[in-house]
Amino acid sequence: MNFLDFASYDWDTWMTFLQENWFVLAIGLIVLILVIRIVKTVVKWALVAAVVIGLVVYSGYTLDDVKEIGTKVMASVKDEAINAMVGEAKEAKYTLNDDGTYTITTKNIDLKGKVGDSEVKVSLHNAPYVTLELEGAIKQFIDQAKQNG
Repeated sequence: MNFLDFASYDWDTWMTFLQENWFVLAIGLIVLILVIRIVKTVVKWALVAAVVIGLVVYSGYTLDDVKEIGTKVMASVKDEAINAMVGEAKEAKYTLNDDGTYTITTKNIDLKGKVGDSEVKVSLHNAPYVTLELEGAIKQFIDQAKQNG
């Protein structure tokens, strides 16, 4: 019953799973509502269990598969962001805000962080922000942006 242990999945894994299977899940929910409203016996709960099991089996892959895909996408985004930082470091503009946060912008990158934190949020090509560890090429990008002014 290892497949019923959902504690190891993070919110992003659940969101990806729901976004990719929303249509099948919506149909399953409608069927469940109809079964609960129409059938009034113990058979109702057997039908509900059958529909839920059918949805899980039909999905075609497990949440572990979704989590693995998310990990690969995140690694790809990190690599692309770092490559863009290396290429655009000379034109990066550093802005220190009054609340202790800073922003670095280029034509393709928006980087936000807080002075002293070990993580930064990076947006590439106006995509949603991803959180990355403040290390290596990212530190060098921030230092170059500070020098640029």
